[in-house]
Amino acid sequence: MKKILVTGCNGQLGRAINKYYAASSEVELINTDVADLDITNVDKVMEYVRGAKPDVIVNCAAYTAVDASESDIDNAYRINAIGPRNLSLAASDTGAKMMHVSTDYVFDGTASKPYIEFDAVNPQGAYGKTKLAGENMVREFADKYYIIRTAWLYGDGKNFVKTMLRLSETNDTVRVVADQFGTPTSADELARAIGYLIPTDNYGVFHGTCEGSCSWADFTEEIFKLKGLSTKVDHITTAEYPTPAKRPAYSVLENYMLKLTGDYTFADWKAAIKEYLD
Repeated sequence: MKKILVTGCNGQLGRAINKYYAASSEVELINTDVADLDITNVDKVMEYVRGAKPDVIVNCAAYTAVDASESDIDNAYRINAIGPRNLSLAASDTGAKMMHVSTDYVFDGTASKPYIEFDAVNPQGAYGKTKLAGENMVREFADKYYIIRTAWLYGDGKNFVKTMLRLSETNDTVRVVADQFGTPTSADELARAIGYLIPTDNYGVFHGTCEGSCSWADFTEEIFKLKGLSTKVDHITTAEYPTPAKRPAYSVLENYMLKLTGDYTFADWKAAIKEYLD
């Protein structure tokens, strides 16, 4: 039986991975969250991983508060860079594979066509910089690794979809940014892709998002349409909704490596959000 150590098991992706493997008799999940394993402490990580002896480490733990990371950058680096370094060192020490989840924020958002894995990275904010540092730590210290970049993730937990549905309960109109483009991605879809990659020796950097793209306002309209809600969406600009961190204007990812090295395809974003809401 394969043993998979999951960090951040209570987050949206951690829960989706548990759901994906729930019926498997061939995989044993070792679930950890911050209370069980402090990934920022190298000695504790080494001790834990040596004791657990996993075949694979899937790192779903991350500092994902994009705006807060601008003023809390030390913590963001600890969790998003030092954590992956520690897990990668432990993976190499025990012969485990390392699966690390990254983000579209490693790009600057100035492109006019979807980013592929071979495009130059240029993060603009603290969050993207710390996540890129984490990618580089994995590259440097893990012997066998997969880095999978995703975007606009939603699943079982706090997310954009639930926020919009909550706002619709008390508002006839919601104001949503219409000049930022990306791909809403279901945590279940990402978990399936991770489950597809793990048994393979197809190592490297991958993009993992649903197919297609839209703006946040388009996404909100699709959510309301599928739920049969009459709430209107007021399309606004990024300038009308200032935030501490700069968001990429265009961060659509193409799952180019998955297409080049196999025949794996994600669901279209509209099909995935329908499945989630159903």
